[in-house]
Amino acid sequence: MHLTPRPPGTPGAEDIASAKERGWRDLAPIDDAYQAGEITAAEWHAAVLNVIEPAYLNGDNPRAQSGHSGDETRWREARSLLVDLLPPDGGTFLDIGCANGHLMESLTAWAAEARIAIEPYGVEISTALADLARTRCPQWADRIWTANAMGWKPPHRFDAVRTGLDYVPADLHGTYVAHLLHHVVTPGGRLIIGVYNEERDRSTMQDLLRSCGHIPAGTARADHRHAEIQYKGMWVANTRSSQVAADAADGPGAF
Repeated sequence: MHLTPRPPGTPGAEDIASAKERGWRDLAPIDDAYQAGEITAAEWHAAVLNVIEPAYLNGDNPRAQSGHSGDETRWREARSLLVDLLPPDGGTFLDIGCANGHLMESLTAWAAEARIAIEPYGVEISTALADLARTRCPQWADRIWTANAMGWKPPHRFDAVRTGLDYVPADLHGTYVAHLLHHVVTPGGRLIIGVYNEERDRSTMQDLLRSCGHIPAGTARADHRHAEIQYKGMWVANTRSSQVAADAADGPGAF
């Protein structure tokens, strides 16, 4: 699930916004309603799910059921940079918003090619998509949970956790990151953010992460079919300072 702001009214802006995220027209009004105080965070999640779930379930191939419109070659071009963000020693890997489980499958195979062994897990807010993932990946059925990662506390932590900052409303980015570091990522592990599409010469997502009090420890990027855009990702180390920030954000009444 990827949300992008409504594009500014400048020449070519809509073309770039569409290249970054095809669904912004459907999702931007939900953000607008939340920012206007017309809906709560829970209602924001429900509204986004009402857009995303049928689109994914109606996909006619594993990639479409994971929100990707391209063929297998483009799927790999768009997602395989995640291998560069994994811990070199591998370990347990949690895909937040795992959809039908296709990224769990793909990343496990791509990582193996790089001699990195990961044990994949998934969590998905959509019951229907989580059920589909368990059906498609029966060997991992007991590793796929149905939950909203915002506030979710898994039975154990993971060496690497992948998410998007756009999985929660904008004003909850910092709280979301802090929660994941405090409750989901193992101490010394990595919180991976991506893959997201961004203009080649900008660092908006990195700046957003820094504004939440977290400094990226590593980044990766790959070329996009649109010349002005790149696929990007970054990771944050779950250090002691991360835990201090998480403790501050995850105080009484945080969730």
